Amino acid sequence: MTISLAWADRVAPGRIVAWTVLFLGGVVMILPFVYMLATSFKDNSEVYDLSLLPRHPTLENYVELFEKTAFARWFLSSLLTSTVTTISVLFFDSLVGYTLAKFDFRGRGLVFVAILSTLMIPTEMLVIPWYVMAKTMGWLDTYWGIVFPGLMTGFGTFLMRQFFDSVPDDLIAAARLDGLNEFQIWWQVAMPLVTPALSALAIFVFLGNWTAFLWPLIATSSKSLYTIPVGLAAFSGEYQTQWEMVMTGASVATLPVLFVFILFQKYIVNGVMLAGLKG
Repeated sequence: MTISLAWADRVAPGRIVAWTVLFLGGVVMILPFVYMLATSFKDNSEVYDLSLLPRHPTLENYVELFEKTAFARWFLSSLLTSTVTTISVLFFDSLVGYTLAKFDFRGRGLVFVAILSTLMIPTEMLVIPWYVMAKTMGWLDTYWGIVFPGLMTGFGTFLMRQFFDSVPDDLIAAARLDGLNEFQIWWQVAMPLVTPALSALAIFVFLGNWTAFLWPLIATSSKSLYTIPVGLAAFSGEYQTQWEMVMTGASVATLPVLFVFILFQKYIVNGVMLAGLKG
């Protein structure tokens, strides 16, 4: 009787509906990716076929992608700019977050509110000041010009401040009594205690910069400095009717994102949950 009741709970109508909706939602979300990947193995004559899978799979699109375009350079540009920005955000945002959480100074609340207010400004409104600054400093069409707007973020500062606030003050005081300076306390004592937040922030920043399009498009004019999103936009213009090449480039560009998500999905979920709890 107990087994029957347990089985009835498992097959309850509400549970069946919920799992059905989740399954259908998953199919809808993954279908565009499957179509993109399948099209990358088609030749031009099969692109407009109604069949999802290619009749005659070919790797010629991938060979042409790397031999006849600057895609490899675009890939390295995206990797370089995303990595540099991520390292900078982790360093500076964690320092500012630690300072706001563990130092009591006049105007601390005002500084924190000012940082939070930057989250309310749309990126499109910041493009013109960024451009004027980059042009004045001679940073246009350089890697530095691409990365400088994202070297620090208001969201990262807010997230790290919330997590550092949960680090016990007694632990910080004990470290000071042991003779550690403030930088050593931040690095050796506080940072290891906020590893989940650091991991989640690193993933969000890396993926955000990997897929960034608007500012890299404005800041660069040389094809050798294009990041992948900008390169794909130019590539789709070059191959207006060869959609198999556009899909091939998009498939290769998606692989690092999938790799990061699969490898660090636990940190993504934990970071989002903890950020919600801290907020």
